[in-house]
Amino acid sequence: MKLKKQVTVCGGAVFCVAVFSLYLMLDRLVLFSIPCDVHPHFPPLGPFPPNRIEQLEQLLEENHQIISHIKDSVLELTDTGAVSPSGQLPFRSANGSWVLPFDGRPTFLSVKPQDCQFAQGRRGQTDLQMLDIYSLLKFDNVDGGVWKQGFEITYEPGAWDNDPLQVFVVPHSHNDPGWIKTFDKYYTDQTQHIFNNMLVKLTEDPRRKFIWSEISFFAKWWESADMHKQEAMRKLILGGQLEIVTGGWVMTDEANVHYFAMIDQLIEGHQWLEKNVGVTPQSGWAVDPFGHSATMAYLLNRANLTSMLIQRVHYSIKKHFASSHSLEFMWRQSWDQESGTDIFCHMMPFYSYDVPHTCGPDPKICCQFDFKRLPGGRVNCPWKVPPRAVVEANVAERAHLLLDQYRKKSKLFRSKVVLIPLGDDFRYDKALEWDQQYLNYQRLFDYMNSHSEMHVQAQFGTLTDYFTAVYKANGVPQGVRPPEYPVLSGDFFAYADREDHYWSGYYTSRPFYKSMDRVLESHLRGAEILFSLAVAHARHAGMEGRYPTSDYTLLTYARRTVALFQHHDAITGTAKENVVIDYGNRLLRSLQGLKRVIINAAHFLVMKNKDVYRFYQTEPFLETDDKRATQDSLPQRTLIELDQSGPRYLVLFNPVEQDRLCVVTVLVNSVRVRVLTEDGQTLPVQLSAQWSSASQMSASFMVRLPALGLAVFHLYDSADTPMTLRSETLLRLSGQGQTAHAVDPLPLRFQTSIHRKDDPQEVKVQIQFVTYGTRSSKDKSGAYLFLPDGKAKPYSQKEPPVVRVVEGPLFSEVVAMYEHFQQTIRIHNVPGVDGLSLDVTTMVDIRDQSNKELAMRLVTDIQNDDTFYTDLNGFQMQPRRHFLKLPLQANFYPMPSQAYIQDSHLRLTLHSAQALGVTSLESGQLEVILDRRLMQDDNRGLGQGLKDNKKTANRFRLLLERRSIGNKLKSLSYFPSLLSHMTSAILNHEVLALPVLPKKRGIPPLHTFAPLTGAMPCDFHVLNLRSIQHQQDTHSPSPYTALILHRKGLDCDLETPNPGFNCTTSEGQLGVSSLFRNLDLQLLQPVSLSLMYSSPPLANDSSISLEPMEISAFRLKLR
Repeated sequence: MKLKKQVTVCGGAVFCVAVFSLYLMLDRLVLFSIPCDVHPHFPPLGPFPPNRIEQLEQLLEENHQIISHIKDSVLELTDTGAVSPSGQLPFRSANGSWVLPFDGRPTFLSVKPQDCQFAQGRRGQTDLQMLDIYSLLKFDNVDGGVWKQGFEITYEPGAWDNDPLQVFVVPHSHNDPGWIKTFDKYYTDQTQHIFNNMLVKLTEDPRRKFIWSEISFFAKWWESADMHKQEAMRKLILGGQLEIVTGGWVMTDEANVHYFAMIDQLIEGHQWLEKNVGVTPQSGWAVDPFGHSATMAYLLNRANLTSMLIQRVHYSIKKHFASSHSLEFMWRQSWDQESGTDIFCHMMPFYSYDVPHTCGPDPKICCQFDFKRLPGGRVNCPWKVPPRAVVEANVAERAHLLLDQYRKKSKLFRSKVVLIPLGDDFRYDKALEWDQQYLNYQRLFDYMNSHSEMHVQAQFGTLTDYFTAVYKANGVPQGVRPPEYPVLSGDFFAYADREDHYWSGYYTSRPFYKSMDRVLESHLRGAEILFSLAVAHARHAGMEGRYPTSDYTLLTYARRTVALFQHHDAITGTAKENVVIDYGNRLLRSLQGLKRVIINAAHFLVMKNKDVYRFYQTEPFLETDDKRATQDSLPQRTLIELDQSGPRYLVLFNPVEQDRLCVVTVLVNSVRVRVLTEDGQTLPVQLSAQWSSASQMSASFMVRLPALGLAVFHLYDSADTPMTLRSETLLRLSGQGQTAHAVDPLPLRFQTSIHRKDDPQEVKVQIQFVTYGTRSSKDKSGAYLFLPDGKAKPYSQKEPPVVRVVEGPLFSEVVAMYEHFQQTIRIHNVPGVDGLSLDVTTMVDIRDQSNKELAMRLVTDIQNDDTFYTDLNGFQMQPRRHFLKLPLQANFYPMPSQAYIQDSHLRLTLHSAQALGVTSLESGQLEVILDRRLMQDDNRGLGQGLKDNKKTANRFRLLLERRSIGNKLKSLSYFPSLLSHMTSAILNHEVLALPVLPKKRGIPPLHTFAPLTGAMPCDFHVLNLRSIQHQQDTHSPSPYTALILHRKGLDCDLETPNPGFNCTTSEGQLGVSSLFRNLDLQLLQPVSLSLMYSSPPLANDSSISLEPMEISAFRLKLR
């Protein structure tokens, strides 16, 4: 595996990568060069500060002094008795590349051909494919009259003579769990009053109906209500007057959220409902997320909901669907060739979910029937015609005026059943409004229903009342496709509500918290898995009473915090600054709690002799891997203090369901470090200077970790061994004309070619940094909207960057320090997944900027034309096209976890550890917005700009793959490769390094915990192993655990190198009874995705079977 490396000097400004030359040390492909003609353009804020240069020089000198005190043992391979697991020592080959010993365990890759056929098969055929509709539409925004974004609607007066119009008026109140006010403030000021009034006012008349969505608020009210109120509310729900719609903890965002959290917040809401109310939601209600994802349709289907409603869709698409009577459709997943993923979906046709835009096409008339706006109130009608109370003298005129709107709206749909939502944000918080709306509407209904010549049946209804009537009118059972109704595939991004106002800014807004959310999600999943395993093993050993099962309270708090943050004004970055701080504090408290859960579980599981296990709440056995000082600060790694008295023990947790061969880095206080495995074998260690402290070093070593398991290592402060190797560091200080280190001056930019020795073809990839401004007109970019002032401009600063190059046997990296960001590109010299992609971290700090957005652009010679691919929620890939007929901002899409471009030879994937906005504006390009600082509101209700930016670490992996010979002429797949799935997993689920705290009485014997008996099929992902709530005791788990599995779809047409572990597929088969080592499986029961519906239990020794892309849940009893 020799590598030919060429590094040539190229003057210029944008940094790329010298260490790319290591990228394909393991038989990979050609990568990376950067152009010399980039002239960046942030308004320069002066030269790089001289004091910063002096600090760097001083730090460098201090680190050199430290290293000079150590024998130069890098190449002096004198034997000190240290032996690596393979019995070899590290050495440098003739071309300068490091050759490392590792355990040499044979690994193999065996993907069954049947598991590849799914991605190669034809796509499912649907009547409406959103990418085709985008190609078809003009997006011309013609004035439609009273329905400004639509058209004039007409009807024949006798159209309902034989089949009367059925009208369902559905009162609702949209309650944001945080936006302008915090969650708690909204509850105190408004939401609790909505519930209290609901109890009284719905009870007054059984004909009254209402729907409610957000369980986070409902649970808070329930906890403070007495038993009589709870029973009265339960009676309203079970009696059908109050319907719980969707039933998630929040009405989740659908752009930035990861499917793990989408599912978790749905489970949290549904589990709460099951325990407290005993109701199962049937219909989905999503009126406010800013665009809609196909993933949500899939998850609702798998949770056994039969119908759903969406609202925020591009006005041109709404108009097109209205004109073709396609506003109701079966939403099908793009890979589904039959109809197993179908769910009936209703798209609201008009501008908003408020009353002026829901009764019909004319908001001037509809506003007159929002009786909260009666004269004398605080809210009025902008169209200058106020509502009038309905009395006997005017009821006929009022009823006919309103019926005309109902009829016009119904003409956009295929059935003679019409849905009329009646509500808005935080409505019905005053008893007066309940009376105003319900009494006036009942008078109108009574008049309409008593006059048969009007041919209408009008009533209050719930959402499911409406859907049930639609199914009945079409003669089909609940959830079944009505005859002739269209089938749709695709999604509804990007959303525009008017003109060219595209809501594509929030894909990146407040990236610090988008990143923190994903860290918390990974910790939650890891904590759930370890807690469930620890409790099961404690039960197995008869030690349940000695294990801190009260940690379940910490899990519950974290689940609800993660769920709360999926709200469409939280993870989106579209709340007020004080609300963001409230979310941040909740995230931090949850993260700290989860680290405790992980530490406590790991403590129990690594104890070799469980009899000596003791848990002390005030005396933790392990330390956390890192700490955050405040909710808006970056994590600081925990220092492991070594001394001569003996070893420090380190427990490593691998949250991935496959064995993992990777480099782990810890912070130590010694320049003499020796790392041993549990059985006493010495591992190669690479020591690197810690630039923030002269007394600390980074120690990196290569480990193999068991799937979902814990491994124990020993760290010593001991004399040098041939296995302890130092990084070599070069530093270029800008403006000094010098390079610190006795080598040739370091160029400011690198152009690197990487060749596999049997493949002379070169692939060029450039990394550029560009900036967007905002318009000078009245409408400007804000938290929601992206309204750029034209094409991006190259980022610029007066001084060249400070560049640091670190080279060593386990990893090498290049760090370039600019005024507003610092980019680190690292390559690991490790066999398998960890060494097959570039680790890219961009530390961004634009707090001194005004109306600027910073983007990272990859420029390649891949011929993808105008097509690129972005993920939906980390679950599936969606093809996109760059449309020149659309404005620049309309071509940006959410990228929760990855985006790629490809041609018939190559695929370049940018994996992301946080949700950001992405596009491809030219063939061969991928561009991602890293952060945005905007000084004004964008007139969508927030009332603030984005000025609370934080120093943010954006983390990526860059993966280049070559299409296999013979597969180049096939149609290109929408699925990631096996390697790509694994790369995403290691990026999003980092190894946690947990030091054992020194104990005066000594450390009892510890051992590796490997929970699985064998390798999990490598197209299976353990989405969660979630302890299920106890029906009586909320502070402890029940004996049951939910196993949630996802079988991934694979593109097998890309070359798959050795992943570094045994990787096999099994045609979707998995034996659960033999999955967990040393545990007995006493129940295996298929359940719906949110655990509410149960199928008959399977025999305990049954194999379960999943189709590609399927997510399935099972209730287990393990002990």
